[in-house]
Amino acid sequence: MAGWLLKSDPDDYSFADLRRQRRTVWDGVSNPLARKYLRAMCRGDEALIYHTGSERAIVGIARVISDPYTVIGDRGEAAPVVELEALRPLARPVTLAEIKGSAAFADFELVRLPRLSVMPVPPQLWQAILDLAGR
Repeated sequence: MAGWLLKSDPDDYSFADLRRQRRTVWDGVSNPLARKYLRAMCRGDEALIYHTGSERAIVGIARVISDPYTVIGDRGEAAPVVELEALRPLARPVTLAEIKGSAAFADFELVRLPRLSVMPVPPQLWQAILDLAGR
């Protein structure tokens, strides 16, 4: 099982929305590297949900419930998507400031490539995030 981080603007779609709906199709990814990562996801993988905007924090955990597949977007382009289900919120949000303040995260793509919307989370960083969240 791999770990991922998925970014979302909570004004457009929040973790609370995912919890209320229970599942969703994760789409709208346009960056080529983010799409590559999305296509690497597998059913059963877990993903940290990160709120962008004024929150800038990891707030919850979701599970990938489908292998990636392709849909045709509004502009006629093929785009990879996966389906997600909400698992649980973190005990407390882990802020970007906390992550940037720890040397353990220096090579994390969230710090190095802040505009990337989908990225892998190595197991040791996944655990460090859960530790910061108080789990």
